[in-house]
Amino acid sequence: KYSPMQLISWNVNGIRAIAQKNFLSEIEQLKPDILCLQEIKADEPTVLEQLKSLSEYSIYVNPAGKKGYSGTAILSKVPALSVVTALDDDPFEPEGRVQCAEFDHFFLVNVYVPNSGQGLKRLEYRQDWDAAFLKYITELQTQKAVVLCGDMNVAHRPIDLKNDKSNYNKTAGYTQIEIDGMDRLQESGLVDIYRERNPEKEVYTYWSYRFKARERNTGWRIDYFLISPELRPQIESVSIFDQILGSDHCPIGLGLRIESDG
Repeated sequence: KYSPMQLISWNVNGIRAIAQKNFLSEIEQLKPDILCLQEIKADEPTVLEQLKSLSEYSIYVNPAGKKGYSGTAILSKVPALSVVTALDDDPFEPEGRVQCAEFDHFFLVNVYVPNSGQGLKRLEYRQDWDAAFLKYITELQTQKAVVLCGDMNVAHRPIDLKNDKSNYNKTAGYTQIEIDGMDRLQESGLVDIYRERNPEKEVYTYWSYRFKARERNTGWRIDYFLISPELRPQIESVSIFDQILGSDHCPIGLGLRIESDG
């Protein structure tokens, strides 16, 4: 017997800012069983206050040490066996970038991967971060299936951004170093399930607030669901909700069928 489970991932670019918009009604329409947020830019009390009307969810917050910066949160109607802040003993963690929720059939990893920055000033840091994160994900995969979602801050292939040639090795999110990092994650066994099912589709999840990028659909696909291959038969849908506004990213969705007890 199977029950459906809807997962949504969304870089909200500030929980306070998006809560002033249609965020709560969008969540009601999307009806996620589990909602993974990135770039919450707030401490735990603020996040809980902004989301208090979503009372059917358990809310797990991983804020950055620095105020108003980065941070992740998981909201779940399904009781998690545990939720940990990944990369614990690691120099990268004060930015609140990783959460791992364990469920019966899989680990769910919510990630906000560091941006390599203006002028690629953080590219070396990003390379080190990617290596540490790959090691962590590879270890998780030895225990049970993994669903990895979030803002990966990389367009993997030319189809994943509007202007690939002019951005290649010049712009954060489309350097060979970052592309190699995504290659390694997929070589570790994870599948970019949206791209596997939509090999030719030019669709984006992020648009700069500048240059009317969204109106012109000059975007990047940098938000992903990556799954362990054994979960393929249980994937019912994979979606990019690019009509939903409120952030410079749009939400993405994954529909799963999970074996239910009884």
